[in-house]
Amino acid sequence: MSTHSQFLLLGQRRFLPFYLTQFSGAFNDNLFKNALLLLVTYSAGGLMGLSVNVVVNVAAFLFILPFFLFSGIAGQMADRYEKSRIIRNVKLAEIVIMGLAAIGLWFGWYEMLLVLLFLMGAQSTFFGPVKYAILPQVLADDELVGGNGLVGMGTFVAILLGTIAAGLLMGFETAAKLTAVAVLVMAVIGYLAAREVPPTRNHGADIVVRFRPVKETWHLMAVAAERRPVLLAVLAISWFWFLGAAYLTQFPNFARTNLLGDETVVTLLLAMFTIGISIGSMLCERLTKHRVSLVPVPWGALGLSLLGIDLFFAVPDTPVSSTWWTLVTDPVYLRVLLDLMGIGVCGGLFIVPLYAFIQHETPRDKRARIIAALNVINALFMVVSALAGILVLGVLKVSIPGFFLLLSLLNALVLLVVWRLRRSEAGKSVDN
Repeated sequence: MSTHSQFLLLGQRRFLPFYLTQFSGAFNDNLFKNALLLLVTYSAGGLMGLSVNVVVNVAAFLFILPFFLFSGIAGQMADRYEKSRIIRNVKLAEIVIMGLAAIGLWFGWYEMLLVLLFLMGAQSTFFGPVKYAILPQVLADDELVGGNGLVGMGTFVAILLGTIAAGLLMGFETAAKLTAVAVLVMAVIGYLAAREVPPTRNHGADIVVRFRPVKETWHLMAVAAERRPVLLAVLAISWFWFLGAAYLTQFPNFARTNLLGDETVVTLLLAMFTIGISIGSMLCERLTKHRVSLVPVPWGALGLSLLGIDLFFAVPDTPVSSTWWTLVTDPVYLRVLLDLMGIGVCGGLFIVPLYAFIQHETPRDKRARIIAALNVINALFMVVSALAGILVLGVLKVSIPGFFLLLSLLNALVLLVVWRLRRSEAGKSVDN
């Protein structure tokens, strides 16, 4: 068994080019998506006669729709064909899409950009199954948790940096044109990194790829359900995306309404949440002692509930106008900040071992399709998360801290599920 640090993987060709490819992709997705939403909000003032709120939700819907339509075929292709080739083709497609996006941004053709958001979602749909299915092929079992930790950290840091970069670009007079150049440059960098990903062995030559979007997506569910522990792990990960999406979506309004904060407060909340997830992801390798194990998962789930409940009580009843400095120096606000960072840490502890568990426990020739099924269920949970937010906050008029409290109490049920999953895993290792 190796006891080396997961960071050594970043110096190796079997991992680094893939890591840079997925990092640049996540960064670019978020740079484009957030820049487009900010441009629509502040420059276009709505589109096609629709209000900004409607356009923002339409954009979110268009980005997530391809996961429902194309995950089935994406999973089949990732199991059928050599994975480094798929990664290169997907990144080539990104250059084409971002080239068109650059033209749309340059000339202010926002309707065209919404269509391209759908294509970006489709490109992400085809990358997703390969992204997680390639790891068990290039990493040893005792590197799997560490590798997943790095990918988890990279994904969330890229999301944060892409979001911040979009906000910074909006400060310039020529924001749209600068964004046009940035997204195209990032797509080219991603492709150059993808060209260095070494080929992997191909195990699925007998798989037939069929383009039947709804039927194949439904078939994915059957593949995922073949092994109950794997299905429970898939549902647990999807719950985390439900929870994470709920927090991230409410941050801007939470900062404005409950903390009376400016834009710097929103950025700081996002940053602390992301740094928390990165720390949690990195800790997993040490806590599992380089083994594929679910040991940290129940503790992560417990922390998500306890810190979420504490966050409800930490929010001040009579907030004062705040900046990022207030959050760092005022003990009342600092508690809110530390709770959110702690929720991030627990999220990392929760999600990384589950990804490694799914990769380890699924047959090689079905692995990408099970990851594709996970992506469909993630997308579904995120849509339900948005609907839950509308229902609880908009219809039932619950406060945002109240919504966070409700999520923390619901999470206690998930804690029971992952505890049972962990006990069944422990029982299995004793039998072996």
